[in-house]
Amino acid sequence: MRRFPAEFESLLTAEGRRVLAGTHAACGALADPRRRFVALDGLVDRDKALAAAALLDRKLRPHLEAMARPIPPEAIADMTESQTDLLPKTARMATAYLDSRREPAYAVAWGLGLVAMLHSASYRAFAAALAGRPLKAEHGIQVLRYGAGDYAGPHNDHHPEMPAAKAGYFDLHLGIATPDVAHQWLVYAKAGHFTEMVSVAKAGGITAYRLPFWHYTTPLVAKRGRAASAARWVVLGTFLYTAGRGSR
Repeated sequence: MRRFPAEFESLLTAEGRRVLAGTHAACGALADPRRRFVALDGLVDRDKALAAAALLDRKLRPHLEAMARPIPPEAIADMTESQTDLLPKTARMATAYLDSRREPAYAVAWGLGLVAMLHSASYRAFAAALAGRPLKAEHGIQVLRYGAGDYAGPHNDHHPEMPAAKAGYFDLHLGIATPDVAHQWLVYAKAGHFTEMVSVAKAGGITAYRLPFWHYTTPLVAKRGRAASAARWVVLGTFLYTAGRGSR
């Protein structure tokens, strides 16, 4: 693969196209406010997904920004009473926000056709089909790259200070793990406890989120001797709901 297709639909399998047609069982999966997360396999062509990951590693990886948010020492040092632990969001990965031409990675992502694909009609339609409700046309786009040991700690993606997002929003992730990844898991809360877990070490897995809700991503573990080449790319879109209905 030398560049991304103009339409997201070109990456889909026959089963994935059923989402666009509205005939897949996952359509409307997150319309119910009691349901916050869904993980789906077999919707994206595995070979195309791996080719896309190789392209991103060759061309976009050098332009990513390192993100490292360790546990702050004061999380322990400033405690005055036992069992009052407060943990801010912690994470380690590399990322690029593709919403602005001023971002260092934007020109490269544009040249690869990634920006256009993530703004294609079929990408928006795919997201709306899983969300089960209309989404605003304008949306944010981002890429993440997890290497060996990279993770995202417990967080809820709630943004109460942002009027457009404080009532909730929708995320669509395409995850592409290379064959050198042994495992990585997404753990999420149900009924107030972190009891649910799914593997995200898939080549072309789709995950969709009705945010905010509590979840975290475990450290990526490489196969023996493959730490340097093991990676999982995440290509994602963040969508706001259209006005007229409460999102939660």
